[in-house]
Amino acid sequence: MRHSVLVVTLMAASLAMAGCATNEYSNTSKGAAIGAVLGAVAGKATGNHKDKRLVIGAAVGALAGAAVGSYMDKQEKALNQQLSGSGVKVIRDGDKLRLDIPAQLTFDINRADIKANLYPVFNDIAKVLRDYEKTMLVVAGHTDDTGPYQYNMNLSQSRADSVKQYLIAQNVQPIRIETQGYGPNYPLVANSSEANRAQNRRVEIHIEPIVE
Repeated sequence: MRHSVLVVTLMAASLAMAGCATNEYSNTSKGAAIGAVLGAVAGKATGNHKDKRLVIGAAVGALAGAAVGSYMDKQEKALNQQLSGSGVKVIRDGDKLRLDIPAQLTFDINRADIKANLYPVFNDIAKVLRDYEKTMLVVAGHTDDTGPYQYNMNLSQSRADSVKQYLIAQNVQPIRIETQGYGPNYPLVANSSEANRAQNRRVEIHIEPIVE
């Protein structure tokens, strides 16, 4: 509890100082102040959704009531427009969104670096995530069941981390993003054929609204 109060207090003080800047530099100062506080608490907040919501909510505001559904409706529409024809699926589950990104489009076999031809797709994803910043993100990596279990766990984590780092490079706030490698543990379909295994090799970006 004391940590949560400290997080909000630091953020409020940071924004107050930013507000004292001249009009010419106020936006830059505000952004720098938010970034400094986010960076300072990111390590302690990692893995704690409550603290992350407090930090992000203090920086950009939180959603409440009917505003949640409307906000996610608009974000879903923006993602569908940006990602049309890309092979990325936008899936709605209540007030949460999930982007399903086939791994065969994103990574070479046994590699965790994003293919250069997919940069424009991730740029489009990052643009929408920046525009709709009242959200938390979980990047999840998945594999099929071919090969050693621990190798697949490590590969899925590395791929999720690569997506996170790319989004950060596109100015999506780091504290908003978590990663998790699930290996072969959560297949979409049974690993009974090569076609099915291809479906299970994927990266997902789960998008959750920040609510009061």
